[in-house]
Amino acid sequence: MDYRSEMAQLRQELNEAGYRYYVLDDPTMSDYDYDHKLRRLEELEAAHPEEITPDSPTQRVGGAPLDSFQQVTHPVPLESLQDVFSPEEVSEFTQRMAQAVESPAYTVEPKVDGLSVALEYRDGVFVQGATRGDGRVGEDVTENLRTIRSIPMVLPEKLPRLIVRGEVFMPKVVFHKLNQQREEREEAPFANPRNAAAGSLRQLDSKICAQRRLDIRVFNLQLAEGRTFSTHAETLEYLASQGFQMIPFKRLTGDEAINAEIARLNEDREDLPFDMDGAVVKLDSLSDRAALGSTAKCPRWAIAYKYPPERKPSKVLDIVVQVGRTGVLTPKVIVEPVRLAGTTVTNATLHNQDFIDEKDIRIGDTVVLQKAGEIIPEVVEVLTDLRPEGTVPYHLPELCPVCGAPVARDPDGAAIRCTGAECPAQLHRNLTHFASRDAMDIEGLGPAVMAQLIDRGLVKSPADLYFLREEELAALDRMGEKSAANLVAAIAASRDRGLERLLYALGIRQVGQKAGKVLAAHFGTFDALAAATEEELTAIDDVGAITAAYIREWLQNPQSKHLMDRLREAGVSLEAAQKPAGDQFKGLTFVLTGALERFTREEAGALIEARGGKVSGSVSKKTSYVVAGENAGSKLRKANELAIPVLTEEEFAAMLGGGGTPESGASAPEAASDPGDGEQLSLL
Repeated sequence: MDYRSEMAQLRQELNEAGYRYYVLDDPTMSDYDYDHKLRRLEELEAAHPEEITPDSPTQRVGGAPLDSFQQVTHPVPLESLQDVFSPEEVSEFTQRMAQAVESPAYTVEPKVDGLSVALEYRDGVFVQGATRGDGRVGEDVTENLRTIRSIPMVLPEKLPRLIVRGEVFMPKVVFHKLNQQREEREEAPFANPRNAAAGSLRQLDSKICAQRRLDIRVFNLQLAEGRTFSTHAETLEYLASQGFQMIPFKRLTGDEAINAEIARLNEDREDLPFDMDGAVVKLDSLSDRAALGSTAKCPRWAIAYKYPPERKPSKVLDIVVQVGRTGVLTPKVIVEPVRLAGTTVTNATLHNQDFIDEKDIRIGDTVVLQKAGEIIPEVVEVLTDLRPEGTVPYHLPELCPVCGAPVARDPDGAAIRCTGAECPAQLHRNLTHFASRDAMDIEGLGPAVMAQLIDRGLVKSPADLYFLREEELAALDRMGEKSAANLVAAIAASRDRGLERLLYALGIRQVGQKAGKVLAAHFGTFDALAAATEEELTAIDDVGAITAAYIREWLQNPQSKHLMDRLREAGVSLEAAQKPAGDQFKGLTFVLTGALERFTREEAGALIEARGGKVSGSVSKKTSYVVAGENAGSKLRKANELAIPVLTEEEFAAMLGGGGTPESGASAPEAASDPGDGEQLSLL
């Protein structure tokens, strides 16, 4: 590859990685790899300056701020640092400093892997906080920063203006707990604490940020009106006196002492509450710093030593499969214990079958492990030259290891999922959904009560709810006799919710509220639905081939048949609550917009669907009628543009009453001045 092609490739890779890291908070490249690629691009650009392009990552300090927050211009730029990767490069730096200034001293501190922010105080009161952004313009995240308890809101000394720089991070213990919770909810875990901190600090809802329990360490004084200092160490001591959580540091001279401290920090990094990816070396004298200045990208008086990720081999002893609350099968590799990044590793996630196939991981293999973000163990590669004879490719089981039901792969993803309707691994999620407001609407049967019922062995399927006795419920924590009686009554009342809500409550894949209504309206009874073929199902509007296949698969599962038999025994209605009113609206599509006075959205939609019609949330050429109430907005204007017939609420009511189809020239109310008014009342 010639140098031009290599430079173009590096620019593309680094720009994509930078966008994923800084803007999306979804890193796809390790910091170590990014830094090495950036170093290579800098070398090529130094040799061929005529090839430097405006989009080169070497011409930028960082990424652009997001549009979700107000922009803040930093009075003092938040600069990045020059990276080094060896003790020799540290020595080269100290030699340059010794040639430029007299008797240089340095501070050495851990490099926290988090999100850099600037905190501004006026007269000793915290008034604004902003992310680093591109170093000159960041994002206003004041309200989220207020939730970090280690940030003082008021300072002892009331300087006219004070700006400090710190690194927001998620403590390791919080990170582990958060990921555990996300895995239990079958959500993708955060890759590392830095990613978690960045995502938390950029939440538009500060309440979510508060729940994440972020922390901060301050490491620089950006501006202090009314105060003067001679050294960086003095500024850190002053900030500590003002109540800030400070980054630990040591003041040293000579490259030998500096390299020794860098090595010590690496050895002791597991003892720190935050994740770190290196050590920072800074010239201590502020006047010397000012004299040396900065390049376009970083200061000349500081460097960041980057630690390479630790990797170690280990033997695969077994591959086990866990079933999550949503039925997803997650494989995990069991390895011989190995010490890695300060802890003993005995297992690592394998994500899914595609990951296993890609790396060809087999039981008996020797694999190379590292910790993603220095936290989560992961398999980097397989040492195939060490593979023993007789190993075979690994495939996830075809039957659920918990309940024995068949498993199926998501058609739109890599997940393999248990199809069992009564799988114990999914019991809590299934029961909570079954009792939810939009499903069977069992008041008083929330997740906490459901957990107790499961733990005490009182329920093993949704049908068991209908056989609960008051005395069993009264024995639960915080229940009592009156609450137990109310809950029994609520369970009994749910028997008559109708087939449409029951179908949604059963949790059949791709059968949501709308599909439940369509199926109930079409078949009328569960028995009629159970007897339908896939061809008959796909003939129904809004039921595609995939949905039909899922329905048939669920109906044919022995666990599903057992559940339905038990629900029938419990007296749960298996008939549509609202009988079809005919096919008056068959083939017609309605859009409702504006404030309707005679109907709720749900009522109007149900009346249309009961007559064979469809309800859509957007206006298109396929729309038959738009029903416009008061303050109709953009949808009404779109209907007028497309010449779609517009009905008043009275005309719609006349249609429902058998008044026939109004003329297409029916009068329409004027569009509202605010285009958003009608959008809020769309059915979908």
